[in-house]
Amino acid sequence: MCLLSNYQPAANNGSQLRAFNYAFRLAREYPSADRGLLFMGTCGVGKTHLSVAILRELIEKKGVPCLFYEFGSLMKEIQNSYSPVSQTSELTVLAPVMEAEVLVLDELGAAEPTDWVRDTMMQVINARYNDKKLTIFTTNYADTRRTPAEETLEDRIGARLRSRLYEMCKTVMIEGEDFRRRFDS
Repeated sequence: MCLLSNYQPAANNGSQLRAFNYAFRLAREYPSADRGLLFMGTCGVGKTHLSVAILRELIEKKGVPCLFYEFGSLMKEIQNSYSPVSQTSELTVLAPVMEAEVLVLDELGAAEPTDWVRDTMMQVINARYNDKKLTIFTTNYADTRRTPAEETLEDRIGARLRSRLYEMCKTVMIEGEDFRRRFDS
């Protein structure tokens, strides 16, 4: 279960401790917190754990209406709404995403960055920005390449959206080993 109380930064890992402190502060200070968080890092460093823990804290202790979506699943749900046999519409899918008081959008940039995906991201992010809705993002893409072949977050979502996220969120880079690898030993 993802809770702030059971998040354990790796020993001597300042970035994980810093990320925890940002998460704790956001949960404590909400609703006066005016910017969300953008957790960046490789797989298994705790981005989703911290994001879900913030939501749980806000829901359980403050009664805040929150929503969690994995970005690829959201894109697939919207695409499925276009089917003639679908019982939902694009608006039905997007309304809760745009209206949630606090939203976690997990795995930003994971979906293939087609024009449609970028347009849909822009629609969601701009609506939340204009309505001053707090949003927490996670992504495996960094702002700088770790290897020459690696894509950046800006490569995946475009310069306009990345610029908007600088304004909407505090960028928090989390480093470390993949926590899930301990299950393989």
